[in-house]
Order: sequence, then C-alpha cells, then structure tokens
Amino acid sequence: MTKTRAVPVGIGHYLPARVVENAEFEKTLDTSDDWIRSRSGIERRHFAAEGETTSQMAVAAARAALDMAGLQADDIDAVIVATSTPDLTFPSCATMVQAGLGMQRGFAFDVQAVCAGFVFALANADALIVSGQARRVLVIGAETFSRIMDWTDRGTCVLFGDGAGALILEAQTGTGGSDDRGILATDLNSDGRYRDILYVDGGVSSSQTTGVLRMEGREVFRHAVEKLAETATAALEKAGVGIDQVDWIVPHQANLRIITRTAQKMGMGMDQVVVTVQDHGNTSAASIPLALSVGVARGQIKQGDLLVCEAIGGGLAWGAVVIRW
Repeated sequence: MTKTRAVPVGIGHYLPARVVENAEFEKTLDTSDDWIRSRSGIERRHFAAEGETTSQMAVAAARAALDMAGLQADDIDAVIVATSTPDLTFPSCATMVQAGLGMQRGFAFDVQAVCAGFVFALANADALIVSGQARRVLVIGAETFSRIMDWTDRGTCVLFGDGAGALILEAQTGTGGSDDRGILATDLNSDGRYRDILYVDGGVSSSQTTGVLRMEGREVFRHAVEKLAETATAALEKAGVGIDQVDWIVPHQANLRIITRTAQKMGMGMDQVVVTVQDHGNTSAASIPLALSVGVARGQIKQGDLLVCEAIGGGLAWGAVVIRW
C-alpha cells in the first residue's frame, strides 16, 4: 500500500548580522554572563538591525532553502510562516514572503502558536500535502522578539533572539511504513487556561499597542519538561516507532535546562540532541528550523535519520513532529 508523504527537500536559515554577547547586558542590568549561562545555557544571540523585519529574514531563509533544493519560487504551491512578531497586523508575513520571492502563484498564510508555531505549521503543511491540496510547501519560522522585550526585566530580555529558518516539504510516495522518508506523525495540543504564565501584554483589540513579553519562568519550566516529553512520546507512538529508533531530538531551543531535562525524561542522551540555544537564544517559532538547518550544516543530521521535533509556547500550545530526514 502506498502513501503520500511530506518529505524534506531543502533547508536554510538566516541570522541577523548583529551578535549580542551576554556581557552587553551587564551594562544596563543587574546580571552577568555567568548568571545567564547557568540559568539558560545562552551565551549570545542575534538581534535584527533597525528596519530589518521578520518577513525580510524569512525571505532570506527561504532563498537558502530553495537553493539547497534546486528549486525556483514558482515551484512552490504554498507558503506557511510561523510567527508571533509579524511586520504588520495584516497582511500576513507569508504573503510578504510570497511577494519577496517573486512567487506569482499558490497561496500563503501565517500560523500563530508562538514558540510551538513551527510544529503547528509543519502539521498544516503535512495535511495540505497528504490531502493533495499542495505538492510543495515552504514552511518558515521567523521572529523579531527583540521588538517585544522589556529591557528592564532581566528574567526575560536576556533569553530571546531573532532569526529565521525555512524548510521545503515535497509530496513523495512512500510505502506507509515507518521507514518512509518524510513526516510520519504529528501531535498538537493547547490549553488556554495557562495564558497568564507566558504572554505579551498588548494587542490590537485590547490595548492598541504592541506590548512586551511577560513570563512566569518557574511555571513555564515545570509545564515545559512535562508536556514536551509527553507530546514527543505521543507522536512516536502514532508513528509506530520506539524511542530507541530515534537518531536526533531537535527541540525548541528555549533553555538548555529544559532541553536537558526533557531528554532525560525521554531516556535520550544529550549526544543525540541538536543544541543551538547557546548561539541563538530563544528564537521562538524560528528555533526548530534554525536548529535543523545548523544540524544539517554541521553534518549531524543526515538523510534517513529519524528526528523528533518538539516545542511549547504561549497559549499554552505544544506539540511534536516525527520526521525521517
């Protein structure tokens, strides 16, 4: 029995030129490089330049993915951008990417699930491909979180960075078994009761302002470890594969302690986890595609490897994707 699979054919990323080391925060906050590293594992992050937007970074990442795949923009049927820091209230970032790439066909839309956005976007792309509505989908995570920081809050502003990652998925025929390349299973969850532990305190219909990020760090940490391990396990069960068959965990890069604890809870060693948080900080929806792109460039992730990507973000929203590269 054959089955249509959404198979990765190109990956790319973009990081802004400005690199901000932890030491820079020592000038304005009661913090230190040691304090930031010990609590988050973050050593540096990238911040977008003045006037540099989320859609511009998304276009740059998309071009890198197209180059790797040997494709042109008009070979793409759909663009999905996961972001919670769009250029404008509307239109969507995805339509701006479509125009920026010179793409004159297909359709484009945004997904907003904060740090879990890329996982939700992958699930949408998989559904479009499996249902036959699209043959090739460009899935992008892109964020400019530096624009929604409270620079007086040392508990949050040191954690986040800007960047973009892009993945192209293509319809290919598989056997329907777990040896197929492509997305094998997805698991999505949300619970709006936890809104107040991670949110931005502005919005169009409430305050007519952009607002800044607010977070109860301990509560987010507690939920993250528990829910990330659960959703990854659920996705693996749906895919019909065991944890012992996984080559790499490619997690949302929020905090090294969360990444480490989640891997331990899943019975995986850190030598099987792709980690980029030290160089990028938390780039929200961009963090998983950034980690995928860096993992491929490093030679860690190879064709045929079985990956689990898992993420949690404001909402709370969380989920996981099992994909054979």
